[in-house]
Order: sequence, then structure tokens, then C-alpha cells
Amino acid sequence: MAKTTLVDRDLEAGATLVRALDKDGWIPSAALWFYLPEEDLWRLIIALPDDPVPRQQDAYRRIAEVLGSNRLSDVLSIDDIGLVRPDDQMLSLLRSAISTGPDISGIRFTHNTINNVLIEDTYVYRLLGRPRQVKTTA
Repeated sequence: MAKTTLVDRDLEAGATLVRALDKDGWIPSAALWFYLPEEDLWRLIIALPDDPVPRQQDAYRRIAEVLGSNRLSDVLSIDDIGLVRPDDQMLSLLRSAISTGPDISGIRFTHNTINNVLIEDTYVYRLLGRPRQVKTTA
């Protein structure tokens, strides 16, 4: 169910998903719709929690459960969602231009260039400042 057009129903469902994740204790530091012009589709990007960082498969399973338990499956598919690390390059780039608080925002960022990188279109719910550094043990 690839989203080629973003409509109000998608925006509302994305906000509901972020609120549900917050309530579930899985508070993303970033959540936004991002348009991928090469594929002509929108992807709901969510930053994985950084402490502890879950396995990708477990994270997608948890997102699917939240979608189902909040009756969002008729609007959002797991295929619409991309999970990334909090220090993802694209998120870092966006953070250099946009920052939100911990609440749900609704910032449309269209046809802008950041550090010579064109951001075609994005709709930001949350984009907290710099993520905490993930500690690794050797």
C-alpha cells in the first residue's frame, strides 16, 4: 500500500501512531513523513529508541502490533514505515534546519535545500535535537 499522495487521513494516522508509541513507552526522537521522489512514494520515518537499540525485526513487529491495536491498519501498512537509527544521516541533516519539542508538531518542509541536499517534501511530527550517543562496549 505505497503512498504516492499524502492526505489528511495519513497525517492523522501518523500522529496517532506516534502518540500510541509514546504511550507504550517507545518514544521516538524523530517521526516524519518523507517523500522519496525516485520512488514517487511517501514513507513514515520513525527513529528507533537509542537505549537500548532494538533489533530491526523486533521493532517492526512492535510497530505492527501498535498499528493493529490502535486500528490504524486500514490507513497505514508496515510497508509505509521506515525505521532508522536516531543518528541517521538524513535525520541529522534535517535537524540542522528543524527542531521540535517532545510534543507532536505539524511542520511541512517543502522544496528546501540543506547543505546542498534537496529535501523535496517532508511532514515533521517530531524531530528532537541531537540524539544521545549510543554507548557501545568493546
